[in-house]
Parts: sequence; C-alpha cells; structure tokens
Amino acid sequence: MLVLLALTTLVLLVYGTLDVLRTPPADVRVLAKPVWLAAVLLVPLAGPLAWLATGRPPRGRAPSPRHQGPDDDEDFLRGI
Repeated sequence: MLVLLALTTLVLLVYGTLDVLRTPPADVRVLAKPVWLAAVLLVPLAGPLAWLATGRPPRGRAPSPRHQGPDDDEDFLRGI
C-alpha cells in the first residue's frame, strides 16, 4: 500500500510539473505560474492535485484569440 502511494505521488509530481511548465502563463488560473510550480514541487500530493483541480486551464475550450493565424485577422485581410 505504501509503495502504491509513493508511486502515485511520484507520477502526480512529474505530470503536474510538466503540465505547469507547458501551460502558457496567460492561461494559468488562480495563482501565478511560478507559485503553482513551487506548490507542485514542494507540497507532495496536495500541490499537483490542487493544480489539476483549480490551476490548469479548462480542457476543450476554444483557442484564445492570440493564437489565430493571419488569415483569421480581418485587419490583415483588408490590407491585402
């Protein structure tokens, strides 16, 4: 049982750390990205679970406008 808890903690630590690092700072919720990274690394089990529950951006949402291509920008198209 103890081995399972340790393995789960390790998996959550690695996944949470990588997820925080890959998430753009503008998409992080509740706390600043460096604070989330510290929480995930320094508070075993609770830090990664808190990140997954409240810090990460919701999955499946529409892409933010800053990720649009030039052909989606009406001002760009008018200038052609």
